[in-house]
This record gives sequence, structure tokens and C-alpha cells, in this order.
Amino acid sequence: EAEACLVNTTTINVENVMDLLLYSDSKSCALLKEAVMDFIVQNGVDVMEKVSFKDVPGEMIKDVLAATARKETSTGVNRSSNDDQLGTMRITELRRKAHEKGLEVDGSREMLIAALKESS
Repeated sequence: EAEACLVNTTTINVENVMDLLLYSDSKSCALLKEAVMDFIVQNGVDVMEKVSFKDVPGEMIKDVLAATARKETSTGVNRSSNDDQLGTMRITELRRKAHEKGLEVDGSREMLIAALKESS
């Protein structure tokens, strides 16, 4: 898939993280957006010190929180979360669940979650 190729060939760093975040959001590139969010969470202090978030739409805060929750779950910090919670699932997991239910697999994280909830 073209989006996966883009993610695999793109180097994310503090110099381009904001451009990639805004681009991935505007083009509904959910995998790229997830990779950017993961970078932000993994490099939090460096990103906070060097990157301006003034142009970031407020709704992206939810994506940052989802990436943070995924990290906490994977490191055992947040034991109350489980893999069945749609909000913290990776895009690939959401797409797999959507495919299994015969739903559309393209689109944003929010679109996938809404479709999965509706089909339940």
C-alpha cells in the first residue's frame, strides 16, 4: 500500500514533525499520522522544546493522548487499558477489525472507530 511505503521511507525528526503532522492530517494518511504521533510521544521533551504547536488543530490532542496511552499500555504503566479499547488501538489493528466486519478500511482513526462502534 502506498501509505505504508510513505511511512517506511519517511524520516521523522523535530525539524519536520509539524509539517508531517499537518500533511498527514490534511490528506487523511492515518498510518503516517500515527507514526508522527508515536515520534512526538517518544521524543516528548525534545519536541516540546523545539516545536511550536500553535498551528495544530485542537482535535489532534486526542491523537496525542491515544499515542501516549498506547505507549503506557505497551510499557505496562497503564494497566487499566486493554487491547480491546478502540481508542488506543493502532491504525493497523483498527483496519483489521474493520476488514473482518466487512467495513471500509480507509480513512481516519476517528472514521474507523465510529464505523466499528456502529457495527457492534
